[in-house]
Amino acid sequence: MADRGYQVELGARRFGHVNWLGLKALAWREVKRFLVVWTQTLLAPLVTAALFLMIFNIAIGPRRGDVMGVPFLTFLAPGIMMMTVIQNAFANTSSSIVIAKVQGNIVDTLMPPLSGLEILLGYLAGAVARGTLVALGIGLGLMAVLQIVPAHPLVALLFIVLGAAFLGGLGIVAGVFADKFDQMAAITNFIVTPLAFLSGTFYSVEALPPVLKAISHVNPVFYLIDGVRFGVIGTSDSPPLLGLAVCSGATFAVCLLAWVMLRTGYRLKP
Repeated sequence: MADRGYQVELGARRFGHVNWLGLKALAWREVKRFLVVWTQTLLAPLVTAALFLMIFNIAIGPRRGDVMGVPFLTFLAPGIMMMTVIQNAFANTSSSIVIAKVQGNIVDTLMPPLSGLEILLGYLAGAVARGTLVALGIGLGLMAVLQIVPAHPLVALLFIVLGAAFLGGLGIVAGVFADKFDQMAAITNFIVTPLAFLSGTFYSVEALPPVLKAISHVNPVFYLIDGVRFGVIGTSDSPPLLGLAVCSGATFAVCLLAWVMLRTGYRLKP
């Protein structure tokens, strides 16, 4: 090398500012993780969403009047869709990291010449892909069975992608913190599930007492569900632009934290 007038520094990145090949490989790995078990990662969420809608329709639907100007089942459907999206996006990134840590092969992700941002984007690609595919399946089912045609499909898609990215980033943070599966289960049960269930999924927050209503408006997942509801039925509890601003800010903050963790190797490197 020296006789050619230059030297290659050991460990230097020789592929430009972005390792596109490595990023593509990591993203495809994360996508293949859920595609090879599609009955668990894609089909099962669709069945769960259908069961939610069927049970609520049988138990409450006949006695419940219109909500926000639409039938109760039509009001409920977007919330079920987004709740399913965020749960699956969170599970995709968190399970990937925790499994790698438990099995001791997290080094396979940390050793390649990938920056913290590239690792973050690779993990998020899998979360967003899984969340979007789940949303697409539920959306097609709603159109076929309930004849619900999205009023603003691009708005709904934007909030779905934001929701998947937000919970995907949160899943990375949770996966980095958790060292065992029971710790991951605790985070899911005491943080993610309450965020999803106490966010207007099954009700309009306008019906809540003032204190609970104020608390709901602090929850970013409320704006995600409200944004998808606006995209699907054309009405919402809060202005869509406000929801977009809150969701974008929350997603940026969570992903920034995840990037710092991945860049420094916090709780990942010995």
